[in-house]
Amino acid sequence: MRYLCLLFALSVYSCKDADKKTTGKDWVITPFIKIDSANPVLLPDSTSVFNCPVLNKVIRWEAKDVFNPAATIRHDTLFLLYRAEDKIGKYAGTSRIGIAYSLDGLHFIKNPAPVLYPGNDEQKKYEWEGGCEDPRITEDEKGTYYLTYTAYDGDKARLMIATSSDLYHWTKHGLAFANNKTYDTIWSKSGSIVSEYKNGRPVAVKINGKYRMYWGDTEIFYATSDDLIHWQPAQNVNGKSVAVFGPRKGKFDSDLVEPGPAAMLTDKGIVLIYNCRNVPSKGDTSLAEGTYAPSQILLSATEPDKVVDRMDTYFMKPDKPYEINGQVGHVCFAEGLVQYKGKWFLYYGTADSKIAVAIKD
Repeated sequence: MRYLCLLFALSVYSCKDADKKTTGKDWVITPFIKIDSANPVLLPDSTSVFNCPVLNKVIRWEAKDVFNPAATIRHDTLFLLYRAEDKIGKYAGTSRIGIAYSLDGLHFIKNPAPVLYPGNDEQKKYEWEGGCEDPRITEDEKGTYYLTYTAYDGDKARLMIATSSDLYHWTKHGLAFANNKTYDTIWSKSGSIVSEYKNGRPVAVKINGKYRMYWGDTEIFYATSDDLIHWQPAQNVNGKSVAVFGPRKGKFDSDLVEPGPAAMLTDKGIVLIYNCRNVPSKGDTSLAEGTYAPSQILLSATEPDKVVDRMDTYFMKPDKPYEINGQVGHVCFAEGLVQYKGKWFLYYGTADSKIAVAIKD
């Protein structure tokens, strides 16, 4: 038995050591292993119905696609807040945000109705008819949940904020950058708030007296806040958003970069999992046109707009049928990260059609 235990310990050590040698970086959070036995963990469902307040009729709100989930833990239960599309919205289906829970991180029970969606409210002009998309989540020290999500009106995407005390009932606070009217007419999305992962789930943390958020889907920009609701984007003297980092010519992230789950404050710095799109003509010729593959970057814990280090490649790529074929082919898009039952669970959208998980021990 001692011999077997020693072999196991050496195996674990060797895997970790090999991973560091592969990346050359001791701050990366890898390896993540796709769980083929369970994936995809969430699928569309044409039997789920909901009375849409805008259309004033019952619709099949997640009949077309489900993807791009946020993840958190509440009362020892793992929750996903995920984007779902119907088949009737004119912009490839109207998006709404549903919720599902799990006691093992692999098998989920969905709520029959969405929990955040376009309604006859002040945000309708931003959310209809494209919908509410791509949530990312954190919470504050008092246990209030903060959701960044994208409102799409068919013309522009805009970054929005909502709060909840129980994950099921949400209060919309409107535009994240409402204090800067310039951003009313500027495309903005994908807010990843810098957090500490406490008891496995993200909890927002202030740096130099301010909350910090990475956002954007071309380059990655940043913003600051006093209350997690009202955000001020960092700008240069010309009033343009300040880019923290962007795409790289000749690499897998050649076309665009976009934040993933809540950025993680660690003793090495801030680790941000980010999503990338590749165009072979200016990037990685080994990847298919438009491939989305996640990577990681390390930012300064004291100066969050400063890059310390960056992976040279992706840590996961589309190679399963459900990641290659779907609404948008060749996509692994990571948005949810928690540590649950001693393991890291990374949830990601596949081909903008389904949801899968990869696990790190």
